[in-house]
Amino acid sequence: MSLNVKQSRIAILFISCLFSISFFSQANTKGIDEIKNLETDFNGRVGVYALDTGSGKSFSYKANERFPLCSSFKGFLAAAVLKGSQDNQLNLNQIVNYNTRSLEFHSPITTKYKDNGMSLGDMAAAALQYSDNGATNIILERYIGGPEGMTKFMRSIGDEDFRLDRWELDLNTAIPGDERDTSTPAAVAKSLKTLALGNILSEREKETYQTWLKGNTTGAARIRASVPSDWVVGDKTGSCGAYGTANDYAVVWPKNRAPLIISVYTTKNEKEAKHEDKVIAEASRIAIDNLK
Repeated sequence: MSLNVKQSRIAILFISCLFSISFFSQANTKGIDEIKNLETDFNGRVGVYALDTGSGKSFSYKANERFPLCSSFKGFLAAAVLKGSQDNQLNLNQIVNYNTRSLEFHSPITTKYKDNGMSLGDMAAAALQYSDNGATNIILERYIGGPEGMTKFMRSIGDEDFRLDRWELDLNTAIPGDERDTSTPAAVAKSLKTLALGNILSEREKETYQTWLKGNTTGAARIRASVPSDWVVGDKTGSCGAYGTANDYAVVWPKNRAPLIISVYTTKNEKEAKHEDKVIAEASRIAIDNLK
């Protein structure tokens, strides 16, 4: 092969690489601009992290800023219970008895079964799928070691950003600048990937965890609303009830494609502001579009 032919092929390859980089850069910039416009209309902060686990492509916006967790930590609480079961430290079939004094506001499942108790596994599922506060605090107190124990579990899986400082319902203050009970969209997404798709949980526990996520009842208007109806979504939401603060994170299984990991967190500066599900759904849509 002559030197000129080699040089020509190298030049073509170089130009192709530059074109690809330019194309993806423009697409990513367009997505960032869309999120910025969404954030302006929302009049608050929006944090997003999305990952295509097949291609490795990611999309992020304010993904390393801290946002209040609200109830979203309960998805990781359920995973901690499964890890305890896997390690023979907890028994998912153990019946947990409690009285109504143990139940906080919004405890729909634990209230229903207060007379006969619930299995630990069902209680963990209730915390994730129904955001049951009674189940959450009972598990935290009796089996995880409180907020400190929950934070310790997250450190054990490599998450250095997550912090849980308080119990339900106190953790929902969402005061701007308060780092208690917060994490970042990037850390949340990476921990979800680790637990739902990685090797921290065995195949049996991981299958249970995915089933619990897919059965969540609180996220229909958020990430689930941003994807086609034939895609499978497993998610966990959070809503603080103050400062317009709400969030959602999910594993999304598209048709004929590797799973996606999506994390969207939102908050405002006005205490009485209401959260907006449509903002979470739109941010998720933009992020997914920028993973193609």
